[in-house]
Amino acid sequence: MSTSLDVSKLGAHIGAVISGARLGGDLDPATVDAIRTALLEHKVIFFRDQHHLDDDDQVAFAGLLGVPTIAHPTVTSRGETVLPIDSRYDKANSWHSDVTFVDRVPKASLLRAVTLPTYGGSTVWASTEAAYDQLPPALRALAESLWATHTNLYDYVDGHRDVISDETREFRAEFESAYYETEHPVVRVHPETGRRVLVLGHFVKRFVDVGTSESAALFALLQNRITRLENTVRWNWRVGDLALWDNRATQHYGVADYDDQPRYLRRVTLSGDIPVDIGGRPSRAVAGDASGYSDAVGPDVVAVQPVAIG
Repeated sequence: MSTSLDVSKLGAHIGAVISGARLGGDLDPATVDAIRTALLEHKVIFFRDQHHLDDDDQVAFAGLLGVPTIAHPTVTSRGETVLPIDSRYDKANSWHSDVTFVDRVPKASLLRAVTLPTYGGSTVWASTEAAYDQLPPALRALAESLWATHTNLYDYVDGHRDVISDETREFRAEFESAYYETEHPVVRVHPETGRRVLVLGHFVKRFVDVGTSESAALFALLQNRITRLENTVRWNWRVGDLALWDNRATQHYGVADYDDQPRYLRRVTLSGDIPVDIGGRPSRAVAGDASGYSDAVGPDVVAVQPVAIG
């Protein structure tokens, strides 16, 4: 079946704008399939002028694409299914894929802009698939042999303790309130496309069986490949925008260049599977039980009934 969607590519490796869709839980199957196809191809897709969306509509639309997780494995006081991204306490100005410190990495995230600063506050996405594809053979072989330990400790996220507000300190304490540690392959096989992608980002603490200094050098070498400008797309938000990205094939960075202005967005994540390396070996949970966050589900599973939000 044909749809009225218009897909405009933004870059060679990542990003597209989709027009012609009024998002919500009542989209027809052909449109949902077209959106899913565009997501797999372009890694992150953007929808303008979705002013009609509220939390219920955002969750309902998400349920057509997968099974929404709870809002976060540890940050549970701010909503059941929809996580507020609030500049008062959370400026995630570092490269990451969402929630890689658990074994069942979310397959996708949906972010809706509600309140924005008058300048700054854009978000940048990078293709971890393109980064892998561009590695020379020797580096590919090295990356494919590596596993990395991911945790939710801010010591490793930031590398240092900044002077922070009480509100930020409270948020970080909740973020770390339950400890998670997972070993993921540095190269995973995407469960839908079969392509190989790099699994890194700011939740990485070290590489398994590699010393601290060598881990830092290897991380910089591979992470810098991901964030090459040619592998990125930058989105300048407008109120009413919704971004949908494949969390298995991207990293993103919220640029904190808006001073003390308010920036407020709403995020829903979709349950994903447990990554496997090129030999089929699955990621290993070392600490923390993520079963309360989400089930580990296959890529074709969607919500079978409305999801309660909070």
